[in-house]
Amino acid sequence: MPQFLARPGLRKYFANTSWLLGERVIRMVVSLFVGIYVTRFLGPERFGILSYVLSFVLLFSPFLHLGHREIIVLDLIKSPEKRDLILGSAILLRLGGAVLLGGGVSVGIQFVENDQQTLLMIGIISVGIMFQSWELVDYYFQSQVQSKYTVWAQTIQLIVVSLCKLSLIYWQASLFWFVIVFSIEYVILAILYLIMYIWRVGWFPIRRCNLKYTQKLLKNSLPLLFSTIAIMIYMKIDQIMLKELVGPASVGIYSAAVKLCEVWYQFPVLVAGSYFPVIIAAKPNNSELYYSYLQKLYSFLVWSAIAIAIPTTLFSDWIIHNLYGNEFAKSVVILQIYAWASVFVFMGVANHKWLLIENCQKYILLTTLLGMVINIVCNIILIPLYGASGAAVASLISYGIGSYGSLLFFPRLRVAFWLATKSFNPFLHFAFKQNSEK
Repeated sequence: MPQFLARPGLRKYFANTSWLLGERVIRMVVSLFVGIYVTRFLGPERFGILSYVLSFVLLFSPFLHLGHREIIVLDLIKSPEKRDLILGSAILLRLGGAVLLGGGVSVGIQFVENDQQTLLMIGIISVGIMFQSWELVDYYFQSQVQSKYTVWAQTIQLIVVSLCKLSLIYWQASLFWFVIVFSIEYVILAILYLIMYIWRVGWFPIRRCNLKYTQKLLKNSLPLLFSTIAIMIYMKIDQIMLKELVGPASVGIYSAAVKLCEVWYQFPVLVAGSYFPVIIAAKPNNSELYYSYLQKLYSFLVWSAIAIAIPTTLFSDWIIHNLYGNEFAKSVVILQIYAWASVFVFMGVANHKWLLIENCQKYILLTTLLGMVINIVCNIILIPLYGASGAAVASLISYGIGSYGSLLFFPRLRVAFWLATKSFNPFLHFAFKQNSEK
């Protein structure tokens, strides 16, 4: 056994991380292949409507989560004896958030043009997403370093839902049934979460609530809520605008390419998360070592993204035609453009970790808002001119400004700007690698 795993506490955290990592890898692989079959079967038009419906509802999902995930997990770690009060108060807020989500969707549909069937599908997805309230069970098991129980639930849900989607393809089902399955997957996971909680802990304390704690939780989560809303608009508004300005088929063409790029987005999160404790430990003791570690993180993530973007660009035609078929030929150009947005997405993960260490969380919201505004403006200009390709260019520009250009705009963030700029130097990255080997 490695020496660093000799201590029981470390073994516990390592085992917990292994469960989470394993589930994410399995979900990534299964979701990718099932998603490809679903996309091929539905075709650009129907897949575009499905992507539009999901994106439209997800715009309002922050009202359900209210941005208090990290706060709840931290409170459960600090005060395990108050478990029932914390969870009971949180579920009350989540139920209120579900009402806000429904109200937001009801208001939002007044500003877009949809037929009755699309409106019905939006309603079905909205009801399903409301069941995400019960992911509070996952928060509890995270605080106890027992994520294997929620991983079991998530894996069972993944298998059941994937089999359902493949069955619908076999039976040549209509789009409506796919929407039903996408909605039911949230319900299935909520039921499995509750089963795990009852099995390992007891009945969920839905009747336990403390008004004072609820108010405190809501107050502390508001800044995170605004940041989450901005992020969700940032990520989903392009598909909404594509449907409204061009049509659902363009959304399908665009989403097919985007999903192939988003498959990799968990990678920088996992890398930065594992490297985070090392950087934190170096900060108070050795400033030079601290910035050296930060530079290594930036360089590794940026060049990992470039290493993914280059072959994706070169083989995009082969990738699209073999995975999706000739109907999605227009996705090739979008994939070539959007692949390079990953460079700034990976960079943004490094920025996020640095901002947390430096206690500059407010800049997370400011840079996200700046990127969001740029994204909307670019989409308004480019989508009418170039359709889905214009949306891809808008994403590339806005991600570049949000994750890179904004660092120069705010004086407090210029240290990160130079770290990010140096990360593009491959010789610097190689030098760091040689030094670490010595």
